[in-house]
Amino acid sequence: MAHSLSARKRVRQNEAAHARNKWRLRTMRDAIKDFRDKLAHGSVEEAAKAMQACAKVVDRTAAKGVIHKNQAARRKSRMSAALKTRKAGGTTHAAKTKA
Repeated sequence: MAHSLSARKRVRQNEAAHARNKWRLRTMRDAIKDFRDKLAHGSVEEAAKAMQACAKVVDRTAAKGVIHKNQAARRKSRMSAALKTRKAGGTTHAAKTKA
């Protein structure tokens, strides 16, 4: 248990930041799931729109320091590759795992 006033404030700040970071991660993961769902079950246009929205959320999450910028780039690259495969008429990893 923190005893000094500054240590108590630090605990409060850490709890608030932890809650914000959890919310940002959950928002990002929900956007990714929405993209994967549209990629597997929706049209290519819906998947492309979902990817744009998802990339925006991933970039914002990285900008806030919740995830590393390289992780954001990797996630966007994989989404882009999956969308490109779907546009070419191939099966996606999500579609393979559902079957």
